[in-house]
Amino acid sequence: MIDAAQILRELIAIDSTSARSNGPVLDVLERHARALGFATRRLEWTDAAGLRKADLICSRGKEQGGLALVGHTDCVPFDSAWDGALRPHQEGGKLFGRGAADTKCFLAASLVAASRTTGGPLQLVFTADEEVGCLGARKLQDEGVLRPRRAIVGEPTRMVPVLGHKGYCLAEIRIHGVEGHSAYPETGASATLAAGRVLREVERIGALLQAEADPLFAPPFTTLNVGLIAGGKAKNVIAGLCTLTLEWRPLPSQDLRRALGLVEEACARLATSGIRIEVEAHRLDAGVAVPRDSQLVRFLEVASGNAAETIPFGTELPYLVALGAEACVFGPGDIRVAHRTGEFVPLEQLQKAVDILAAAVDRFAIP
Repeated sequence: MIDAAQILRELIAIDSTSARSNGPVLDVLERHARALGFATRRLEWTDAAGLRKADLICSRGKEQGGLALVGHTDCVPFDSAWDGALRPHQEGGKLFGRGAADTKCFLAASLVAASRTTGGPLQLVFTADEEVGCLGARKLQDEGVLRPRRAIVGEPTRMVPVLGHKGYCLAEIRIHGVEGHSAYPETGASATLAAGRVLREVERIGALLQAEADPLFAPPFTTLNVGLIAGGKAKNVIAGLCTLTLEWRPLPSQDLRRALGLVEEACARLATSGIRIEVEAHRLDAGVAVPRDSQLVRFLEVASGNAAETIPFGTELPYLVALGAEACVFGPGDIRVAHRTGEFVPLEQLQKAVDILAAAVDRFAIP
């Protein structure tokens, strides 16, 4: 009998931050899956940095129908001062290490749950690069071979079934001005001062979108954020360029381009003979709302004892829905301790996840 905590320790000890190949962690997962009798294949590609990445699809039966348990293999970077990041240790009923909650605990629980079950089509799907844009899930959608009837997407939700989440969109705003000597304002046009006017418009648009609310989410409206600003060349030079990085998290019911269109309109109004503004969208990822009458959601509510909620962060859920699956996000651990030094998962939740996932396999892994 394989042990979830032991597999989790093995996974934590591998540095699988997105800046590295996820091959080593896939090797461990594939070894365990094959020992359970699963057929395996890798969907491989080379990322922009020249690193080999892959999704690992482990199948008992066909890749169509049945149930898929889906989790990502990559983690966010960790502080070099955290000497326990890759040295898993147990304390007070918790297992600590990078990825313990997000989301290697779900990977370990999936393998152990699979070991306890037999029967119909079951897919264990381990993806790459979720943390940098759900790139592995996109590859699965583009390939279109995997077609589960239902899917549980693993994320640290405190064992709460998830009814959906907002989308994630990203754009870069480039404000082009005219450089000049700062002592002679008439010789140039300041891109940084124009950026201030753009920021006021972003704030206005954010307030406008608060009127388009959905009480299922918290906050119940699309949020906008300018997380990065860069501009200027020197303290005594009128800035010729300023860039803003804008993100917005749209409600599932809202057009992904609603906020983008408002920003584009505002930037067009702000342009002058000396100021030119470009808006370039880099990501337009839709959110998703899971029907409240979903059999999978109802099952997980009863099994966990927790009522379904929405979450404020993005996941691979929309890509599984796009593949035709009735899907839900669910898993052990708490997102609020993920992405931090001292990340952990309660071992009690890990074991409970094994039991619930095994019951879900028995219930839904049917032709």
